[in-house]
Amino acid sequence: MADTLGAYDTRTTAILDAVKKAFAEKGFDGASMQDLARAAGMSAGNFYRYFPSKNAIIEAMIARDLEEVKEAFGEVMASTDPATALLAAFEQKLDTLDCDDGPLWAEIDAAARRRPEIAQVAGTMETEICGFLLAVFSRIVGCSREEARQRYIGQAWFVMLLFKAIAQRLHGQACNMPPNAQDPVRRLFKTSIEQTIAAVAADGRRN
Repeated sequence: MADTLGAYDTRTTAILDAVKKAFAEKGFDGASMQDLARAAGMSAGNFYRYFPSKNAIIEAMIARDLEEVKEAFGEVMASTDPATALLAAFEQKLDTLDCDDGPLWAEIDAAARRRPEIAQVAGTMETEICGFLLAVFSRIVGCSREEARQRYIGQAWFVMLLFKAIAQRLHGQACNMPPNAQDPVRRLFKTSIEQTIAAVAADGRRN
């Protein structure tokens, strides 16, 4: 994994933002290291000092995204109303995604099917996000995190995968969803998340 993980200085952040667009446009296999260096406005030699491979870049992007997710869930956990805060966090994230995020996530998923090392990193991110969701569920219900894991692991994965799928479709460059369908899809997404959270809370009250 790249040495820059966990220490995102301004330059590293700018590089990741620049190459994200190249990955989204050309794909993981289609974008060469030279393409990525050019997108970052760097010589190939200097670029390799930051990231020795495309795998290292993807790992850095996933790690950075995970840090942002962790921060967002920290705010949800600190809220006096975690259920409402969780729904608001999902809505806010869906509305503020960069136009390259959907295609990039799709490319990472495709690369993960071919490259075990990327599959491992991407899988770790999904597992950690589910862990964050279970922590929120445990607070909503008032049970231990282990009990929440036993009872709500399916709901956590459902919420995470639903958000991922909707985000990829709404923000994907190849999305052929009619414009007049996008708002209804967003509303249905919100309803699905609301119903899942409400079901978890109701289950907690019954127990």
